[in-house]
Amino acid sequence: MEQLCRAYWRPIYTFVCHRGHNPEDAQDLTQGFFVRLLSKNYLGSAGPSKGRFRTFLLAALRHFLANEWDKANAKKRGGGHVFVSLSGAFTDTSSGLEPLDNETAEVLFDRSWALTLLERVLAQLREEHVRDGKAEFFDQLKSTLTGERTSLPYADIGARLGLSEGAVKVAVHRLRQRYRQLLREEIAHTVSGPEQIEEEIRALFAALA
Repeated sequence: MEQLCRAYWRPIYTFVCHRGHNPEDAQDLTQGFFVRLLSKNYLGSAGPSKGRFRTFLLAALRHFLANEWDKANAKKRGGGHVFVSLSGAFTDTSSGLEPLDNETAEVLFDRSWALTLLERVLAQLREEHVRDGKAEFFDQLKSTLTGERTSLPYADIGARLGLSEGAVKVAVHRLRQRYRQLLREEIAHTVSGPEQIEEEIRALFAALA
């Protein structure tokens, strides 16, 4: 659970920002939320029987913002003990998402969650190729993972990699299969059971639409 919190800090930060807090205060609030969540063992109430981790985390965040920030704000910035490291999380103070007209913080939270998840899966897939000495191979093919044809023809990719066009097509097919597998595994960590994986995939891609 702590690893999930650390991995998905950006949706929390995005939600807080679009609730009207400036980036500096949003950083404090996000850090304070994770400290409270982990140090008080609120995650003990989370679990597979309680449904999606995404839903649990957002409900906990709403509660924190409504009831806990006044007390946390009484301390000086940076005071108290830090129970969880978010080192590197705030190197970019932008949420990375610009709201469209009439979009709620909840919509932005779901979109940021989906983007974070896809980025994590893509990073895992690249790490696998790096371990196998195929980093360049992956970098040439990663643009095909969206399901859209890359602007660069397969024959040109093959020429760069020393492969035939047919071999590139096979490689792209296998890469997409592995990408989908890793996506399902990542989502499985955040839902209550296998039956919710497809539902969560649909919900997250709808958030990106």
